[in-house]
Amino acid sequence: MTSGEPGTFELGTDGPTTILVGVDGSVTSLRAAWYAAGMARRQKSRVVAVYVGSLASLSAAAPNAGAIAAARAAAFDEYAADLRRRAEQGARELGIAMTFVATSGDPYLEICRLAGEVRADAIFVGASTKTGHRLVGSLAIRLVRAGKWPVTVVP
Repeated sequence: MTSGEPGTFELGTDGPTTILVGVDGSVTSLRAAWYAAGMARRQKSRVVAVYVGSLASLSAAAPNAGAIAAARAAAFDEYAADLRRRAEQGARELGIAMTFVATSGDPYLEICRLAGEVRADAIFVGASTKTGHRLVGSLAIRLVRAGKWPVTVVP
């Protein structure tokens, strides 16, 4: 059978076209990024890598609140730039299309927002290694429960 006949398919065209992967530098998130990149290479998909940092709010009355906030923002920018460089290098090595987004806020809300904006077909995240998440729920569990996208949780 050749492509175009009824009942045929072309390899690399039946999977996701846009894969969103959450990265934060943890071992599990980096595994998720490589897994997503491998799938993107095989499926000819594009990857959107997102880093969601937490810029904790400080009381305006706290001593040096402005200086502390500025230092946190600078650290966020530096860390995001490092993740971006690593993601771009990996994308070049694999020959895949990749967009990197750095934002701050609640990881669940930001990933959901961005997944909607880029029309993600699948989401990849690393499994949480924090003990407390077994009790209150992790980002991965929240994304799965949302039921809007296929979610792959990489250990």
